[in-house]
Amino acid sequence: MAKSKNRRNFISKLGSGLLAASFLDTDALAKHGGQTINFPRPDSADFWGELRKQFPLRQDRVYLNNGTFGPAPYAVVNALKSSIDEIYTTGEYGNYKKERKILADFVGAKESEISLTHNTTEGINIMAWGLPLKAGDEVIVTKHEHVGNGLPWLNRAKLDGIIIKTFEPKLTAEQNFGVIKNLVTPKTRVIAVPHVTCTTGLVLPVKEICQWARSRDIFTAIDGAHGAGTFDLNLEDLSCDFYASCYHKWMLGPVGTGFLFVKEEKLDQLKAIQVGGYSDSGWDITAEPPTFDGYVPTAHRYDYGTQSRPQYVGAAAAAEFHLSIGKTKVERRLRELNNRLYLGLSNFGGRIQILSPEEEESRISMISFRPKKLDYKALGKELSNSGFRIRQVPESNVDAIRISTHIYNNEEEIDLFLKTLETLV
Repeated sequence: MAKSKNRRNFISKLGSGLLAASFLDTDALAKHGGQTINFPRPDSADFWGELRKQFPLRQDRVYLNNGTFGPAPYAVVNALKSSIDEIYTTGEYGNYKKERKILADFVGAKESEISLTHNTTEGINIMAWGLPLKAGDEVIVTKHEHVGNGLPWLNRAKLDGIIIKTFEPKLTAEQNFGVIKNLVTPKTRVIAVPHVTCTTGLVLPVKEICQWARSRDIFTAIDGAHGAGTFDLNLEDLSCDFYASCYHKWMLGPVGTGFLFVKEEKLDQLKAIQVGGYSDSGWDITAEPPTFDGYVPTAHRYDYGTQSRPQYVGAAAAAEFHLSIGKTKVERRLRELNNRLYLGLSNFGGRIQILSPEEEESRISMISFRPKKLDYKALGKELSNSGFRIRQVPESNVDAIRISTHIYNNEEEIDLFLKTLETLV
């Protein structure tokens, strides 16, 4: 009964402005995955409010957990449906060469440098097992790793005897860069850090780290789960050797899709452990002895087995959706919402502890905080009952609440969250 009352109050607070706005201009159109959708004019006064209508999200709660899963807009949903209909009516499942090119262009990479994976973790495992490491070689990671980046490297250490060196993330880019440089020894072979930590939303100075590591012949293997779809990402400019990401978070694409970027010059240094159709440059099992000529000269060697064309049609539609808005505009909007939330939380005084950095360059789309006088799990439950979808962060003993916002969110939702939090802490 209490939960129903909270939800009714929540809907009432949202107000008609969030529920009853209309499309601005039906002549403003964008093409996504073969589907024509209504799209607000870039110069419209309420561009972001109108953009929200491109998402099938329910209106009876505020979704503040994009860091776990990014709800897809209608453009992606329609692209998925159309591709599924095409495949199961024609019996032709096709390929995804066109989609791979779209996805590579979106992140500033060559089509030959992109392997299509199922998620970030798969890409990280390819990196962790493919790099030429031996017992005693050192890999640097943070103490705030998601299981998808922490466990693959720990598994390699367990089985092959490499050494994992960790550091506690600091609150400024300069400090984090300094800590990493101080950890490096002659045995350091890999720096395998996240672009953005899953715990507090800390943005590491990845470009500076990668450029410095390159000058010292150290591999950089970046966990980019929170990078694609947030930054105006350009992997060539970022200077990393390897970058694994997914399309189901900030890209707002389908679950079960991701990519691994392998810099062209590093292809032959990253072993292809798992292979399958189109990984090879030729093989003959009937020859005596059987022959295997080698690998294709692209990152496609790390693809293996049949993959879902509809999923990658959907991922490409997600990329085109972002491009229709503008990557720089998306990043700017994420930072605007993030700053509004940070400033609002800063007014709570000693009632909460903000764990995310104050430095603006060191955050972009996620903020974590810990209540001072209330168990974070109890607070998480109260917030959920009040109509907010948030994430609790038990990893690395952070014990906090994480709020992540994307382009479908707005200032009113952030203000409502802050007003509700005010009554709880």
